[in-house]
Amino acid sequence: MSEKVRIGFYALTSCYGCQLQMAMMDEILHLLDKAEIECWFMVERDSDEDREVDIAFIEGSVSTQEEVELVKKIREKAKIVVAVGACATQGGVQSWGKDKELSELWKTVYGDAHVKFEPKMAEPVEKYIKVDYKLYGCPPEKKDFLYALGTFLVGSWPEDIDYPVCVECRLRGNPCILIEKGEPCLGPVTVAGCDARCPGFNVACIGCRGAVGYDVAWFDSLALEFKKKGLTKEEILERMKIFNAHNPKLEEMVNKIFEEGE
Repeated sequence: MSEKVRIGFYALTSCYGCQLQMAMMDEILHLLDKAEIECWFMVERDSDEDREVDIAFIEGSVSTQEEVELVKKIREKAKIVVAVGACATQGGVQSWGKDKELSELWKTVYGDAHVKFEPKMAEPVEKYIKVDYKLYGCPPEKKDFLYALGTFLVGSWPEDIDYPVCVECRLRGNPCILIEKGEPCLGPVTVAGCDARCPGFNVACIGCRGAVGYDVAWFDSLALEFKKKGLTKEEILERMKIFNAHNPKLEEMVNKIFEEGE
């Protein structure tokens, strides 16, 4: 990398909450003697998305044909591409209705209005380009962003989180919302790193950080527990798809539970 690390922040379809999380971090100011912000429209209107960068942070889901071309251009001009947040890593809540027709979704949101861009079903960034690292969450935790950026700046590589929210929930000593309250908590299959924030407030995890990787997200075992508590297959899929609609194993594993029975 050059003497100063060149960084770009790019936005696709999203609420811009991940960028706002980053923009609100005072620590960004401490980077300025080590990094050059080449593109970040939220903080600099004259940003240039055509510049080459060492690290590209991409927020949002790919939801238009224009965004397909944008992520391909970013990939060509960046040494490291980081998908930031639930939309970029999993497609976001806008993927929740991916089983419906695009025209139906379009009419629900825009009615008969004419919009100049060409819409697509919302998809994760890695659907179109190689992603080198992912920052999970809606939005990602501040510490996760600083950890990843810090390791990149010293020429190292951040470790991925390979354990579920349940680990952090147990460490905090929270009552188990799934077992003790009988609520459909997704903590057993969701990537940790949030310090079990929602269960800490007695709220069941909805899986905003996405499924644990390395084939250890056992949707089938969790679906069986939900089924025992009286949830239908449709209710289980609806809940699990909020942030996992693009997970290739989700439906197969849940369907298996209802085809095979207990």
